[in-house]
Amino acid sequence: MFIWSFCQTIFTPPRRPSKEYCLAPYDGEAMEADGSIEMQKEILKRTAKGLPLFTRTESGALRYCERCQLIKPDRCHHCSVCDICVLKMDHHCPWVNNCVGFSNYKFFLLFLGYATLYCIFITATVLKYFIRYWEDGLPSTPAKFHVLFLFFVAAMFAVSLGLLFGYHCWLVSTNVSTLEAFRAPVFEYGTDRSGFDLGVRSNLRQVFGPSSRVWFLPVFSSVGDGLSFPVKSVPESCSHLLGAVNTWEEEGDSNEEGTIFVKAGTAGVVFESES
Repeated sequence: MFIWSFCQTIFTPPRRPSKEYCLAPYDGEAMEADGSIEMQKEILKRTAKGLPLFTRTESGALRYCERCQLIKPDRCHHCSVCDICVLKMDHHCPWVNNCVGFSNYKFFLLFLGYATLYCIFITATVLKYFIRYWEDGLPSTPAKFHVLFLFFVAAMFAVSLGLLFGYHCWLVSTNVSTLEAFRAPVFEYGTDRSGFDLGVRSNLRQVFGPSSRVWFLPVFSSVGDGLSFPVKSVPESCSHLLGAVNTWEEEGDSNEEGTIFVKAGTAGVVFESES
């Protein structure tokens, strides 16, 4: 299971935004040729029409990637290492040489979990020989140093991986990515780190899927398409910003605070590019 999860994390390519979010070739050329802000506003407004966008830049503008020439979906970020925009990007992991995002985040979590269990198993089974080493109960051969080395390496990896796994479990339970934990997403009503938090149960189902039978298997079962995500209801003072937004309900689920869930919708904003 550890090797399977590890391979799935490495070889699953990051999912990119669909063509609906990309500028048409002539629009991209027009934006490069004509540097006027009004022209850029008009092009971006035409491209964003009807798209399920809810997050904004800190200035309230639409999130736009100049390098990929596309409008960023909610929770999408540009990876400078892969040089692509990745849906629900969590971070770029050098240990797996891949971006961790919507397409492989479940695999990454399982990889951390099984790696932690694997290191704990090695530590526990070597412990008695480690104790015998200090009691001079092992034969005086070079092999006894292998026991010492194996125990310390397994124990250190068990602690470090366990802490990392626990941190990501907290992120999943609150529906926050690593990038969002350091820089909270900005909505039309302001910054809100818990804007995508639907409650622990719904958050887990969003990553692992509705069927618990496949939660511990490294097969893709995440909910959604990675382009849009349900969000909590906004304060009543800002509810007019939503306009005709659809209500989101998941088989009668509601979050612990009794708020309703809404699906991201578009509204009038100031359009500008974001690098």
